[in-house]
Amino acid sequence: MTRRARTAVILAAGHGRRMKSRLAKPLHVVGGCSMLEWSLVLADAVGVDRKVVVWGAHAPAVRDVAQAAGALTVLQDPPKGTGHAVQQAQGALTDFEGDVIVLYADTPLVRPETVEQVFATLEAGAAVSVLGFEPETVGEYGRLIENADGGLDAIVEVGDATSDQLAVRLCNSGIMAAPAAVMFELLGEVTNANASGEYYLTDIVGLARARDLPARAVRADADEVMGVNSCADLAAAEAVFQMRCRHQALADGVRLTAPDTVMFSHDTIIGEDVLVEPNVIFGPGVVIRSGARIRAFSHLEGAEIDGGCEVGPYARLRPGTRLRTGAKVGNFVEVKKAKLGEGAKVNHLSYIGDAQVGARANIGAGAITCNYDGFRKHATVIGDGAFIGSNTSLVAPVTVGENAMIGSGGVITEDVPADALAVSRARQTCKQGWASRFRRAMSLRKDKAGKESP
Repeated sequence: MTRRARTAVILAAGHGRRMKSRLAKPLHVVGGCSMLEWSLVLADAVGVDRKVVVWGAHAPAVRDVAQAAGALTVLQDPPKGTGHAVQQAQGALTDFEGDVIVLYADTPLVRPETVEQVFATLEAGAAVSVLGFEPETVGEYGRLIENADGGLDAIVEVGDATSDQLAVRLCNSGIMAAPAAVMFELLGEVTNANASGEYYLTDIVGLARARDLPARAVRADADEVMGVNSCADLAAAEAVFQMRCRHQALADGVRLTAPDTVMFSHDTIIGEDVLVEPNVIFGPGVVIRSGARIRAFSHLEGAEIDGGCEVGPYARLRPGTRLRTGAKVGNFVEVKKAKLGEGAKVNHLSYIGDAQVGARANIGAGAITCNYDGFRKHATVIGDGAFIGSNTSLVAPVTVGENAMIGSGGVITEDVPADALAVSRARQTCKQGWASRFRRAMSLRKDKAGKESP
């Protein structure tokens, strides 16, 4: 059986005033990814043929993000309710024959398999499919009223509900789907004869039933359809996302010694038999292969770590970091846009940026690459087996050859040949008795100053 074509209409035109932020609500981030992007990714995951994002005039950045992701965009101005918002997408779908699902750019946790169930209900013959959930507290949510045959008869708002209807625990998430022809025909009959003067998408269920068209409800976990309207909601959504990631990581064979303290991003990839100690943060773009160890209080972003590597504790890996098998980055080390070869070591108190470090090279404590001249970044190349003494400054662009050695405390501004020793610090001199004479002079000066004070 050929699957029907699919389109997702993503509503992203709300002002989100309760966020109290200059950033448009759909662009706030959960798991390192904006909520709008979560909706776009969800649409792609269920194989939609088109994505249409409805944006508001107050937030052109929403339009820009949507277009960058390959979505069509339509403006809702002024906003007149959810039904009106979906109607704005009709012009972009005039030649579309298939099913339309309405998603929300402030509901980032919906799973693809749940959306598949909504579409499956349409494939099974429903004219309208609505995603419902049962929250702990039903509060002000609209209720989904089902009949004895399991069909959906109506969505009833709290202010219009009878006492029996208020006892219903199945609530409306707002997500619904229908064949495009049905969706837009019914929306054409929706009026704004209500207290707010808006056109409600929910009205299409009643209109469908008045035509004897079947409607069905699909159930989701309450966490999935959590809407974000405030910073508190955003934090709650982040907590749910992190819980999911931790459970999945443990199921995949990742050893989290203190799961509740580890933070993931939407695209974190960790192989089995990786050990992650407490208080580790994975920013976007992290890949860790089997057998690596990430020690406590480390922060990784845009980094690729091979098996057998050890990172931290208290290490920071920034975008462009690549650690080959067995490399080690120790405590209070920062690495940025640098590649460390197999078995290379940067054990403590160093900065390695815009660099290539060869296999088995050893970077001493406090050594840094001076990669920025105030205008441009420059590269440092350290050959296989090289030894960089403690407190060395490598002023890029500079190359240290294979198996070369750099004496501690040096400032290296010129290339060092393979197997050479480079020492650039000044020759040490000792002045006998100078320290005692200095202390006596300073003490006398201090005493005199004290006597002259009023």
